[in-house]
Amino acid sequence: MDAVAESVYGQFELNADQRAIREMAQSFAAEQVAPFALEWDRERHFPVEVIRATGPLGFGGIYCSEEFGGSGLKRLDAVLIFEALAAACPGFSSYISIHNMAAWMIDTFASSEQRARLLPKLTSMEWLASYCLTEPGSGSDAAALKTRADRSGENYVLNGTKQFISGAGVSDLYVVMARTGEDGPRGISALAVPKDAPGLSFGPLEKKMGWHMQPTRQVIFDNCRVPAENLLGREGDGFRIAMAGLDGGRLNIAACSLGGAQAAFDKALAYTGERQAFGQPVNRFQALQFKLADMETNLAASRLLLYTAASMLDRKAPDASKWSAMAKRFVTDACFEVANEALQLHGGYGYLHDYGLEKLVRDLRVHQILEGTNEIMRVIIARHLVGKR
Repeated sequence: MDAVAESVYGQFELNADQRAIREMAQSFAAEQVAPFALEWDRERHFPVEVIRATGPLGFGGIYCSEEFGGSGLKRLDAVLIFEALAAACPGFSSYISIHNMAAWMIDTFASSEQRARLLPKLTSMEWLASYCLTEPGSGSDAAALKTRADRSGENYVLNGTKQFISGAGVSDLYVVMARTGEDGPRGISALAVPKDAPGLSFGPLEKKMGWHMQPTRQVIFDNCRVPAENLLGREGDGFRIAMAGLDGGRLNIAACSLGGAQAAFDKALAYTGERQAFGQPVNRFQALQFKLADMETNLAASRLLLYTAASMLDRKAPDASKWSAMAKRFVTDACFEVANEALQLHGGYGYLHDYGLEKLVRDLRVHQILEGTNEIMRVIIARHLVGKR
């Protein structure tokens, strides 16, 4: 971490606990993730035991309440953790983010009985969780989802398909948005679906550009029976729950972009100081110096915007959703460009797997799409602006 990054931390006056949290995440990432990240990527290996090892550190319920094993931390604390983990592997950090989003939804919207039954296993990482909103025919238009959950006695019977689900087939619990009523957002409800629910199955592994270390599959419901006691909140609350979860999820994925981009920049800064061309290190050429200057500026701007947005969500500011959207849009765009430039500065070596740059570029690209595309982030921001006039 360079001096500019440290000065940004200073602007937010990290306390001793926050510095300790960041250092703990950095140490875990350096020892347990970074040495194996390229191998996991090559082998398409999902390191379940390493993921579970984050539970004792408190990373299974970062901003869940302490009553059922959560860490009770703030959103700013969370982005520090995800940024640190992503410096070792954005795909690893992103899955931890998704798990935390699902756990937070249960902690925030579930009944006391549900929280006592589900949360201890989630916050300890005994159970891994996935979030199921997107469908083959509804991505950005999430309110148009078709998966149904019809009441049948003491159960809901689910039918439909969810698309692009991280951890599908391995995760133990799925927070599912399904239609229980009318068309549109008011007809959507949220259910906690266990992996062993009858009628639940999974599609084949998707062949993706990046995030090779985590499985992505369809989640398929074919007369899948789920106890009615697993309804989160009331019927019709699902869309509100989904959108509330995404505010935090957008900050988390932005933090994952920032951590990955910082790692790429650090590699590029070191490499351009060592690589010789025309009798001198290539970082003596002004064209490359300008690239490094722009990359550093984008990282600093990303960090300031992200931390500000996290602070807004912690304070429950009325326009926190706008800040989350702004941070997600700017940080994921800017940080992808930083990683791509870092690859370019390595020349042909940047294109080789063993240097780690091409993996970072592949991993960060999807962050501009998931948790709401960056085009939809602009729609959210504009609605906040137009609605005030």
